[in-house]
Amino acid sequence: MFGKKKTKPSIDQEQLALIKYAEKRIKQKKRVYVHFVVFLIGAVFLILANTVLGIGKDVTIAGLNWFVIAIVLWLAFFIYHFISVFITHKFMGKDWEDQQRESLVAKQQDRIEKLKQQFLKEETLIAKSQAYNETLESISPQQKKKSELTIIVAAGEHNAIGKDNDLIWHLSDDLKRFKSLTNGHHIIMGRKTFESFPKPLPNRTHIVITRQDNYKAPDGVIIVNTMNDALDAARKDKQPFIIGGGEIYKQAMSFVDRIEITRVHHSFPDADTFFPEIDLSVWKETNRKEHAKDEKHEFSFTFLTYERKV
Repeated sequence: MFGKKKTKPSIDQEQLALIKYAEKRIKQKKRVYVHFVVFLIGAVFLILANTVLGIGKDVTIAGLNWFVIAIVLWLAFFIYHFISVFITHKFMGKDWEDQQRESLVAKQQDRIEKLKQQFLKEETLIAKSQAYNETLESISPQQKKKSELTIIVAAGEHNAIGKDNDLIWHLSDDLKRFKSLTNGHHIIMGRKTFESFPKPLPNRTHIVITRQDNYKAPDGVIIVNTMNDALDAARKDKQPFIIGGGEIYKQAMSFVDRIEITRVHHSFPDADTFFPEIDLSVWKETNRKEHAKDEKHEFSFTFLTYERKV
C-alpha cells in the first residue's frame, strides 16, 4: 500500500504511429490472404455444385455457365483487393502521403521566406522614405532651394522671338549680355535652338531636349528627352538658364524663378516663333536698363528683369 507507485512506460508518439501503421498493414495483408483462400475454395465449390450436384446446370448467361461468370466476377474483385493493398498503397499509401506532405511544407516554407524578404524590403523602403521626409522637414525653405532657374530671351513688342529658327535682329550689346549672364552655367534648349548654333557655345554646358532617339551631338553636349531630365542634369548648377525655343519657354514658364528679357522696341510681323505673355500678377519687374538705337543697333531695346512674386 505504501510501496512506490509503478511508472507506466512511455513511448514516443511517432513510434506509436509507426506501430499502429504496421499493425494496420498486417491486417490488410491477412485479409488479402484470407480472400485468396476463400476465393479458391469458393471457385472449387461453384464448379462442383454445377458439374456434380447439377445446381443451375441449364442456367447460362450470354452463352456461358453461370458459375463461370460468378468465378470471373469474384476473381476481378480479388484482383482489385490485391491491387489496392499492394500496388495502389505503394503510390498512395503512408509513404506517398508523407512525401506529398513534405513537398507542400517545403513550398509553404519557401513562400513564407519570400514574403519575409518582401516585407523586409518594403520596411527598408518605408524607413528610408520616412528618414528622407524627416530630413526635408528639418531643412528651411532657403536651404531647400539650391538653384535659381532663369529664362533668358530677346523678344519684340508682340513677343516675337524668331523666324525660320533664327533671330530677326542682331544686337551686339544683347549678345554680350547673353554671354555675360550664361557664361560658366548650364544652358537648356530645344533641338532646333541648338541646331541654330554654328557650334556649341564656349564655357557653357549644353543640355538639349529632343524626342529623337539616338540624336547625335558633339562631345560634352547632354541629350535628354524631357524637361524634368534636363533640370536633373543641371541640378548642381546654382543658376541654370533656359534659352529657347518657343515650346521650351512655354514648358518652363510655370516654374522658373526669373526672366531676363531683352525687349526690342519694334514689331516683326513675319515672325513665326513667340515668347509667352508675361503675367504681371505673377511676375514683378525688378530691374530695367534702356538702350537707345544707335549706329551699332538697328532698334532700341530695354534690358528687363522679372522675378516671381512670393
